[in-house]
Amino acid sequence: MPRYKLTVEYDGRPFVGWQRQDNGPSVQAVIERAIFRFCGESVTIGGAGRTDSGVHALGQVAHMDLARDWPAEKALGALNFHCLPDPVAILACERMEEGFDARFSAIRRHYRYRIVNRVPPLTHELGLAWHVKNPLDAEAMHQAAQAFVGHHDFTTFRHSRCQAKSPVKTLEAFRVYREGDLVIAECSSRSFLHNQVRSMVGTLRLVGEGRWAPADVTKALAARDRRACGPVAPADGLYLTAVDYRSAEEDRAARAAYLAQSAPDGAASE
Repeated sequence: MPRYKLTVEYDGRPFVGWQRQDNGPSVQAVIERAIFRFCGESVTIGGAGRTDSGVHALGQVAHMDLARDWPAEKALGALNFHCLPDPVAILACERMEEGFDARFSAIRRHYRYRIVNRVPPLTHELGLAWHVKNPLDAEAMHQAAQAFVGHHDFTTFRHSRCQAKSPVKTLEAFRVYREGDLVIAECSSRSFLHNQVRSMVGTLRLVGEGRWAPADVTKALAARDRRACGPVAPADGLYLTAVDYRSAEEDRAARAAYLAQSAPDGAASE
């Protein structure tokens, strides 16, 4: 059964999130509906990350399996046609090797958070960025953000309903910088906890406003206590920008190693 990799862009405002739910429209449901209208197949697609309600994506990744081996270009055009009028676009469609998985083959996810730092209200950016009126010191925020980089217990910055088995994550990079009225925070990791990015950005705002020192962020992280977190930033400014993957050869090797480890007595299984 052919497997395809989809790179997806969407405006998160109309949706309850990526994942299909009973309480409202989701990005996953829009794409699955488009697939059915394209080829008559009812399929469940897998996504690289389950973005929350209101969170946007510039480079979400999903995979789909189809019974027929459609040309990728034809599938791309048909899916974009049938996603309309919802604000979801398939940027790329690629035929993949067997075993590729949008979630489990990923090695790194990249998020960006956008803050419009000015007094006048938002117009074009309304719903697409966090509006913060008080002046923010982006350099101080960047300095404080370095406390998050590395292997840490992020309990303080984890939603109380997070379903991850462990609060320990390795944050590879965290950068905060200013471009005019925009303050941008970018971070990368193999995976993130529920609300982790928004919790970290909301806390960094306290530093940017001068209410916290960078050392206070280090203390909050070390506390491993959700009550030590600053106010959580809204979903409006958060974007999943890209997902990195292993090469096909690395993916095959990783699957083989997993099967060997999972088999009884270490024997490989099919």
